[in-house]
Amino acid sequence: MTTSDSSPLAHEVNFDGIPGPTHNFGGLSFGNIASMKSRSSISSPREALFQCLKKMDLLSSLGLIQALLPPQARPDFTALRRLGYSGNEEQILHELSKDDISLLAGCYSSSSMWAANAATVSPQSDTGDHRTHLTPANLVNLFHRSIEPSFTGKILHRIFHDQTKFALHSPLPATVNFSDEGAANHSRFCSNYGETGIELFVYGRTDFDASAQMPLHYPARQTLGSCRAIARLHQLDRDKIVFARQNPDAIDAGVFHNDVIAVGNKNVLFFHSQAFCNYESVIAELREKFAGCCNDELITVEVSQKQLSLTDAVESYLFNSQLVSMPDGTACLIAPAECRENPRVNEVLETVISQNNTIDCILFVDVGESMRNGGGPACLRLRVVLTDEELSCTNQGSLFSKRLYRELIEWGNRHYRDRLRLEDLGDPQLLYESRNALDSLTQVLGLGSIYDFQQM
Repeated sequence: MTTSDSSPLAHEVNFDGIPGPTHNFGGLSFGNIASMKSRSSISSPREALFQCLKKMDLLSSLGLIQALLPPQARPDFTALRRLGYSGNEEQILHELSKDDISLLAGCYSSSSMWAANAATVSPQSDTGDHRTHLTPANLVNLFHRSIEPSFTGKILHRIFHDQTKFALHSPLPATVNFSDEGAANHSRFCSNYGETGIELFVYGRTDFDASAQMPLHYPARQTLGSCRAIARLHQLDRDKIVFARQNPDAIDAGVFHNDVIAVGNKNVLFFHSQAFCNYESVIAELREKFAGCCNDELITVEVSQKQLSLTDAVESYLFNSQLVSMPDGTACLIAPAECRENPRVNEVLETVISQNNTIDCILFVDVGESMRNGGGPACLRLRVVLTDEELSCTNQGSLFSKRLYRELIEWGNRHYRDRLRLEDLGDPQLLYESRNALDSLTQVLGLGSIYDFQQM
């Protein structure tokens, strides 16, 4: 079956991250307002896991293809030893718990659960060599995330192992000039997933334009240099790329990634008018390039500042909803429950449904533990467009099913704590519990021994 005479049938597969057993509220992400507000609160790793699994089960039950990425092993002792800590692991934890609780929280962070930052992905229909390209994000802006790329590359290689179909690149050089936050600043528009599309790269700053307005309070994390480098690595057609700059006022309002203020899927872009600098020009370029390669028109659903303030947009994470294409072709918005609880956001959603024949339904999900750390439904997933042949070549144990759902609920009940305080991070028992959990998970997912501690 094909979408056209030359394009194979393809699907959007959501690879969701799941929180590890050390999910905590360290308040580590400067510029992420929810993360900073939650600092030192008591977290529930078990509830965080169950909320993420329930979201995956919902999407799977809708007929969408769902998969998952395992958590990274924490704490990261390699990073701690590079920072001068020595002795055995228990001694390091004891010293660090007295010395620097923020650094301890960083090395224990479960931030890899936000898989939208794991990598940038271009499907085979867009690339010059007709392979699906993946580039892990270097995440150099924040320490607790900068320790993720090595393992991210390792797990992506394990899942997408067929080099005839997948091209996996190294992360970009770990410098501020090429700061890369992954798919959270990348969208793709197309008529059908298996056909050529337009790729939108959104950046917050360029190091070569001193005249450009910069945010006053929070950092602009994605650079134009990183966007251009990834487009080159992925062998994308220049006529099918759009580079757009984030509005610095939005960054200062807490829009640390573009997926906090805009979401796109197929031929629909749902966005706030403050998302981009010179947004009319951005939309015009998207429309023009989309019309040049796709069979239908690009539909834009704009929410103005008058309809919804940036504050309400960020607090509710309205635009960090997942916009998905249902098996019957209709579009559905998977929104955080906080959107339903905010009357101004709820009014916007009612308007979108009633006045735009574009987004056909809205489903609300509770991912409160993730939201308190600054990640909504869209943060939790990495979108990968795969043909049937490509899908059959991925690690099948990573694909979600009712059977796997039941196994992971049982696994979580067995290995995850219900409550976790920052003070608990110095407890060596948490380290041993976490390793037992991840060792068991690799067996469930059929991934083999992927963690360093499994080689000890």
